[in-house]
Amino acid sequence: MAQKPLRVLACGDVEGKFDVLFNRVQAIQKKSGNFDLLLCVGNFFGSTSDAEWEEYKTGVKKAPIQTYVLGANNQETVKYFQDADGCELAENITYLGRKGIFTGSSGLQIVYLSGTESLNEPVPGYSFSLKDVSSLRTMLCSTPQFKGVDILLTSPWPKYVGNFGNSSGEVDTKKCGSALISTLVTGLKPRYHFAALEKTYYERLPYRNHIVLQENAQHATRFIALANVGNPEKKKYLYAFSILPMKLMDAAELVKQPPDVTENPYRKSGQEASIGKQTPALEEESACQFFFDLNEKQGRKRPSTGRDSKSPHPKQPRKPPQPPGPCWFCLASPEVEKHLVVNIGTHCYLALAKGGLSDDHVLILPIGHYQSVVELSAEVVEEVEKYKATLRRFFKSRGKRCVLFERNYKSHHLQLQVIPVPFSCCATDDIKDAFITQAQEQQIELLEIPEHSDIKQIAQPGAAYFYVELDTGEKLFHRIKKNFPLQFGREVLASEAILNIPDRSDWRQCQMSKEDEETLARRFRKDFEPFDFTLDD
Repeated sequence: MAQKPLRVLACGDVEGKFDVLFNRVQAIQKKSGNFDLLLCVGNFFGSTSDAEWEEYKTGVKKAPIQTYVLGANNQETVKYFQDADGCELAENITYLGRKGIFTGSSGLQIVYLSGTESLNEPVPGYSFSLKDVSSLRTMLCSTPQFKGVDILLTSPWPKYVGNFGNSSGEVDTKKCGSALISTLVTGLKPRYHFAALEKTYYERLPYRNHIVLQENAQHATRFIALANVGNPEKKKYLYAFSILPMKLMDAAELVKQPPDVTENPYRKSGQEASIGKQTPALEEESACQFFFDLNEKQGRKRPSTGRDSKSPHPKQPRKPPQPPGPCWFCLASPEVEKHLVVNIGTHCYLALAKGGLSDDHVLILPIGHYQSVVELSAEVVEEVEKYKATLRRFFKSRGKRCVLFERNYKSHHLQLQVIPVPFSCCATDDIKDAFITQAQEQQIELLEIPEHSDIKQIAQPGAAYFYVELDTGEKLFHRIKKNFPLQFGREVLASEAILNIPDRSDWRQCQMSKEDEETLARRFRKDFEPFDFTLDD
């Protein structure tokens, strides 16, 4: 007989509000049936009176469910956790310990790490260190058959957890949280990771633990941060879920990817950061900046100060590779037709396509010289994504969806083509079918890749490729091995199935006078200005 999944509750900072928590748990169990255990992260004890706790400690009151808690996060509450290895604090309430692995009778594996990050020695009794993180990873990851753990409990958030994911609200995950926990998570690959301390609820989109097309599929990780118990804003502080221990799961079911899965937020160019680094996740790199006065409203750009200006040892900005000769798209180059430039950011700019498929066919281009998306630094990638999202909103307001494609073949400077398609023309599925059909006719292997995948995980720098990104986030990818039709993307979009303008499939047949181009550029700038994120300070 198959084992039933365990029903688990996870909770954020209790802060001494035991009655509020346990009364809520009782109400949930009365309505939905009993749960197997309650896991508490963050501050279990608060600065309130001990009178309420004494009732649980002496047995006057009893927790209605087996409850497991993490240790102190500050000096004030260290007194409640006398045994570093864990102990029973009251009936049905157990302190797990400073760090370790708890395996239940069901086989469910829970890894826990109490306290906040400390980089100083000796480590305070309410903190963890690099040694603690290293020992946990070694304890688990050293066995060849290790695949991951079911649940990870920490009090702080992992740094960078918001990368590639949905918004984390007011919490800036590039500044808040623990870099050591980011490293721990990367190694342990938990199916669920719970944290607290930021007094807000954030359920990140699940992220994958493998590199697409380079590694075997692995299970996804779900990160959930919980708010504090009884908060007046009624933010979510209890999270209910069912889980079957991974050791009991069918392998194919375990690695099944959720439809909204994203890239791993802690990876850099597909490589895990080293455990020995103090900041073991993404490092930001600056690129050369070039600014031009287009005699429009382009003079209000925010200054480029570098991302980590507070660092005691700031890195020297790394210049992007220099073009081997004249480049038509490096913004500093005299070859650039600057009258086509319609918007300039910090690392990228927008320009009307010369001989565009439509009057609002634009290109997203890096200011410095990069050949492809794969070679972009993290800062440039971030701004490319901003431009993508902004253009999607802009075109949607005008009754259009946009299709993006890049051809990294017989080109020297990245040109991310953005072509708007009126909603009235066709649906996204029709566009997708048109690309696949024409690819098959020309014996081009066009693969569908996961929606939130990063091209950097699939193609190596210098590799030739073609990829299409639809407005739904779906992506089609072709690894170019030899001859590839240079106008393929345009031909598909110009076909009868989509825009029905086959005579415009070759850009050279669509060129117009400089005066007409200037008129189109002025019109685009004016229409785009309400959506222009580069005007924000």
